[in-house]
Amino acid sequence: MDFNLRRQSKTIKIGNLIIGGNYPIAIQSMCNTHTLNDTIRQIHMLTESGCDIVRIAIPDIETANWIPMIKNSTKIPLVADIHFDYKLAIESIKKGADKIRINPGNIGDSKKITEVIKAANDYDIPIRIGINGGSLKTEYENRYGGPTAEALSENMLDYIKLFEDNNFFNTVLSVKSSNISTNIYANFIIGEKTDYPIHIGITEAGPLFESSIRSSIGLGYLLLNGIGDTLRVSITGNVLEEINIAKEILKNVSSKYKGIRIISCPTCSRTQINIEKLVGEIKEMIKDIVVDIPITIAIMGCIVNGPGEAKHADIGIAMDKEDGIIFKNGKILKRVNYSNLKTTFLDEFNLLLTGEKNGTSSRNTERITG
Repeated sequence: MDFNLRRQSKTIKIGNLIIGGNYPIAIQSMCNTHTLNDTIRQIHMLTESGCDIVRIAIPDIETANWIPMIKNSTKIPLVADIHFDYKLAIESIKKGADKIRINPGNIGDSKKITEVIKAANDYDIPIRIGINGGSLKTEYENRYGGPTAEALSENMLDYIKLFEDNNFFNTVLSVKSSNISTNIYANFIIGEKTDYPIHIGITEAGPLFESSIRSSIGLGYLLLNGIGDTLRVSITGNVLEEINIAKEILKNVSSKYKGIRIISCPTCSRTQINIEKLVGEIKEMIKDIVVDIPITIAIMGCIVNGPGEAKHADIGIAMDKEDGIIFKNGKILKRVNYSNLKTTFLDEFNLLLTGEKNGTSSRNTERITG
């Protein structure tokens, strides 16, 4: 689909970033640190990994007081995550958070929610409305027999009305469930009935392996159907892996997403070298290269898969026992001995990048803008 049918949401400004409309889909994560210095350090690492928006939990006033210091030390938009205590939301707004995230169901009293809305309006910052099974209004849970997609989406529409009745339209929506089907259907309903930007994610997705599967299924399906202006891959573990998986999902649902995508064959009896080792070595060689266009690298174990099946790749390798070929756009460039393969490949890859930067590449690739 390549986002040709991407849902056209309104745009929302979060700090120095704009989401929605035709702007790039923003990757988010959330700090799991407990001290100011560790939080700043982790945000720096997330930023270097490709995180566009970062969220921190605000459990108390001490943490709210960190906000100005964090903002002075980091570059990406800072979102304050608040549950239950509406006063912490208001304090986070006053301290300079670029956006706040609340589950209105956890705050409860509509008068308290209205006070948060007023503060956000006064300071002109957006609010992300979060709805999940744990914060669902009892009336909707009873009506639908649990946290179904209908219950979640109707509860969200109820809160949207409350916000709009208070003249607040600077809103991002987030409806999440750990049940992938429920999650998808709820977001479809919200996407059809509103034009606010939507943050997508599979909540409680589990540890690395489980989360990578669940998030790829759920987020990939939503993105391929045009839904999602920001996303987070939730992992019980290293938050940097959230960014890696999110980037890989985006690379594989749109040919327009910037970054390097590696494809490789699963190997078979025709393969005569350790292709897994070669893939790892190539990944290590290019790990620090940043590109602002989509580039596909193919690493294939035999001539059958490359450049044949991998002719769509921008550059690739196909191996025999002692030597192999390097190809670009399906055309063989040269045959090289395995001992010189990686060095020669890197030279050709750098030439490819130079051609892209100078606009002399022969491939038909749309550059990322906006």
